[in-house]
Amino acid sequence: MKKYIIQLVMVFTLISMSGCLNDLDVEPIDPNLITSANVYETVEDYKKGLAKLYATFALSGQQGPAGLPDIEGIDEGFGNYLRQYWNCQELTTDEAVLSWNDATIKDLHWHTWTATDVFIGAMYSRIMYSVALCNEFIRVTEGNEDPDISTFHAEARFLRALAYSHAIDMFGNPSFVTEADLPGAFFPEQISRADLFDYIESELIAIEDDLGDPRFEYGRADRAAAWMVLAKLYLNAEVYIGEPKYTECIAVLDKINNSAYELADDYMHNFVADNHTSPEMILPITYDGINTQSYGGMVYLLHAQIGGSMPTYDLMGTGEAWAGLRTTSALVNKFDLDNDGRALFWTDGQSLEINDIGLFTDGYAITKFRNRKLNGDPSDTDQPVFVDTDWPMFRLADAYLMYAEAVLRGGSGGSRAQALTYVNELRERAYGDASGNITNAQLTLDFILDERGRELFWEGHRRTDLIRFGVFTGSEYLWPWKGNVQEGAPSSSHRDLFPIPSAEIGANPNLEQNPDY
Repeated sequence: MKKYIIQLVMVFTLISMSGCLNDLDVEPIDPNLITSANVYETVEDYKKGLAKLYATFALSGQQGPAGLPDIEGIDEGFGNYLRQYWNCQELTTDEAVLSWNDATIKDLHWHTWTATDVFIGAMYSRIMYSVALCNEFIRVTEGNEDPDISTFHAEARFLRALAYSHAIDMFGNPSFVTEADLPGAFFPEQISRADLFDYIESELIAIEDDLGDPRFEYGRADRAAAWMVLAKLYLNAEVYIGEPKYTECIAVLDKINNSAYELADDYMHNFVADNHTSPEMILPITYDGINTQSYGGMVYLLHAQIGGSMPTYDLMGTGEAWAGLRTTSALVNKFDLDNDGRALFWTDGQSLEINDIGLFTDGYAITKFRNRKLNGDPSDTDQPVFVDTDWPMFRLADAYLMYAEAVLRGGSGGSRAQALTYVNELRERAYGDASGNITNAQLTLDFILDERGRELFWEGHRRTDLIRFGVFTGSEYLWPWKGNVQEGAPSSSHRDLFPIPSAEIGANPNLEQNPDY
């Protein structure tokens, strides 16, 4: 999939601009005008169009790294989907702080954001932009009987469901459009969280048989990717719709855990420049140092975690240090620092506690994502800024931990013995032997929350996890600088949802704001 991203450039922009022609179902008089009627002539053309849909999660414009942005009103690097998703999911939690003073970025960690927050607004816009492009592609591939194009069609529906899964998690009740809403001037309707849950569930079930087999082509969504989104929807169902779906969650996870995916022998294999060779990567957001250049995504995550005394090229495989991201003592203290190989902290010159968020040396730095291969060699493109490391959106270890949690929460069809086996497989990899294994009595929900932090930190899951466990807001769990207090302070429960951006509320009379914003 990576090789197609550089070839798509302006195709979807021009298709979107000519949307009114689709409504009339006619060929344009000007044969030089590019529309969906003449862009898609071969299977290869359709695959390039599909690549643009995947690229909306990785890139932020039409030429990269800057110059022709997909959305206006924010710096193109800031406006990247993955960058904003990561910030919303991690900077709001115990796992990450950022030293920079860009606009309202620190409000995320302090839990003081408002409906006018530019970064939350960018996240909402990125979701809706991805949905809009998926809708267009779904329209032009509807009913196509070519088996490859039929699979592309299912993948587009998957990517739309993925974007809507982020919307239901972060915004609850967003605006809602599908391929049935033809391009033109109209106010999208607002969908309730419960109705959006039903829609995402039905879409993922409907496309299952049309997607590729697990591991059929790296970088493309297969059935296991759809199962992961569905399992996450079920695991969080009590939050989203007030109804437990743990039995359904286990049934879906069994499909994943018994598929062609398997744990990588080395934990680090999932976070390096050749992580495309890890057997654990269920769905990546792919990056290439030459063909997918952006100042968001993995470039942001890699460079922003480097600073202080940390080596740049020799350790991290890059030529820049942006000195921004660190973690809090709340995460560090969950690790056995001497024995757990997942404790990827840089401590030289760094203090454990954060007295000043704006000072990079306050807080341990992280060395998890690297632009070097697993064996230490330079990445294939060996670029000083743009990286080859892919983002591990979904990997098998997450499915193991989800299974254990669903069993502990009372889901039927699974077993506690299997849950313990899955957890200890992860810990044996982390410790190098069985010395870190836990007993059946130690397998509790509190343990699972902490273990998810140890295994999956900085992978974009933490906010959702803390909300599901009821400790994201309120006073039960405090971490440094939560509530804009160094020791941590309670925040209001209404922040379990982000606000619908005020600009969207002002522009669309069909939208109502989430409570207390």
